[in-house]
Amino acid sequence: MIPLKDRNPTQKVPVVNISIIVVNIGFFLYEVSLGPQLENFFSQYGMVPASLTSSLSTFDFNFFTFLPLFSSMFLHGGWLHLGGNMLYLWVFGDNVEDKLGHGRYFLFYILCGLAASFAHILIEPLSEVPTVGASGAISGVLGAYLLMFPRARVVTLIPIFVFIQVAELPALFVLGFWFVLQFFNGLISLGYETGGMGGVAWWAHIGGFIAGLVLVIPFRKFR
Repeated sequence: MIPLKDRNPTQKVPVVNISIIVVNIGFFLYEVSLGPQLENFFSQYGMVPASLTSSLSTFDFNFFTFLPLFSSMFLHGGWLHLGGNMLYLWVFGDNVEDKLGHGRYFLFYILCGLAASFAHILIEPLSEVPTVGASGAISGVLGAYLLMFPRARVVTLIPIFVFIQVAELPALFVLGFWFVLQFFNGLISLGYETGGMGGVAWWAHIGGFIAGLVLVIPFRKFR
């Protein structure tokens, strides 16, 4: 299922959500310009679990040890990777920002991204594969949206074999199905050396989603 838009109007312009999308696109265009140097760029600014766990275990760390935890959130491995992530962020992020406020939303987004990275590290602490993508942080946004707007209608593209159906479905169904799919794939991926089939960090998605469900409660409570 591919969400196209929701029937959930906002009161404020989602300046932070739009800015995050623009930054992600900007970084990706820079990646494209790197050509054969892209692999080294990912190794340096992508999140590599083995590098982080090794540095922490020997207490040999500095600013650049933790930088990939943040920089990896704004990097992507291809046009489809970028497009899919930005679509989900565009559809669901504006309403979460509308509820939390601009500053709180940005902090919430970053914390969900960090939680997603730590979830992936927990499952694959020795992986030397650089992890890139905004998926973990966006998963947190999806968790928050599900908790706050479970009955919101989402215009969804549903491919059924060779047929394509467009339907309005409640967010509870769309995002609930998404999470079940991530969890199922995450269970299957356990034991794989790269922590996922096709290099997908399923447990980062799961960790980010759960973080979003949990963190949105205090973020809303004090607003």
